[in-house]
Amino acid sequence: MHTDLVAALDIGGTKIAGAVVDGHGTILVRAQRPTPAREDGDTVMRAVEEVLGELTTSPLWGRARAIGIGSAGPVDASAGTVSPVNVPGWRDFPLVERVRAVSGGLPVELIGDGVAITAAEHWQGAARGHDNALCMVVSTGVGGGLVLNGRLHPGPTGNAGHIGHISVDLDGDPCPCGSRGCVERLASGPNIARHALENGWRPGPDGDATAAAVAAAARAGDPVAAASFERAAQALAAGIAATATLVEIDIAVVGGGVGKAGDVLFTPLRKALADYATLSFVRRLTVVPARTGTDAGLVGAAAAALAGLPGAAAGV
Repeated sequence: MHTDLVAALDIGGTKIAGAVVDGHGTILVRAQRPTPAREDGDTVMRAVEEVLGELTTSPLWGRARAIGIGSAGPVDASAGTVSPVNVPGWRDFPLVERVRAVSGGLPVELIGDGVAITAAEHWQGAARGHDNALCMVVSTGVGGGLVLNGRLHPGPTGNAGHIGHISVDLDGDPCPCGSRGCVERLASGPNIARHALENGWRPGPDGDATAAAVAAAARAGDPVAAASFERAAQALAAGIAATATLVEIDIAVVGGGVGKAGDVLFTPLRKALADYATLSFVRRLTVVPARTGTDAGLVGAAAAALAGLPGAAAGV
């Protein structure tokens, strides 16, 4: 691993985080701004510029050799553009070019946020030491990324591994993506909560109707809440098994808010996976919770920047 420093940006619908990161994945300097997600594209870019501006005041900035960006998607790494669903002001926004200009011409690596978290889990987390892995983020949406033959596999545009839009129910509900019965439509946090509410689950006195509240109810023995997690687990299992059958992964890492539900999710997920992953070469597949925390996006963006440097270690 390089001793070089890199800069990292983690861009989402809520916050824009930035950091200077060393070759061991340690965050040395950080900056953050709220994402002005409802504003026009230039206003959002100004928030990015403020984050970078704050980083450049550090004496360590001068040692940063590249910038990695993990952005909410879709992204197009080949074009250097981003069109995050939750930032309407950015459509085919030339983020790579704009960041390069602000940073004085440093090389910029762009990947989707699911791929960034995959990079972090492979470098520092639950997929460490695994050459073939799928990492998933199950929260408001369902994203993911792949590690194949020991290397991050972002694909030509940086979106490979987007498991949320594998269809697992041919006659299922229409998904906003245009397909039907997608994993995301069954397994994302809001869809777990929606299914529970539609089937008679009711929030407690605090009115919390999120998937976290459904998970708490399931732990307390509510059968409708438990059934909503079992349905989500089945969809995830079908998507994971399809991926494993296609590219021969041996571990699937599940993170994001829904991934924090613990046994309420993982017990039915492992049971369903045994039903779906039946071929000899996918039977040894394990499913584990993610280990990297809230800094995963930054650490993964840094990993992508380090991997892009000349002579970078193959394991990044």
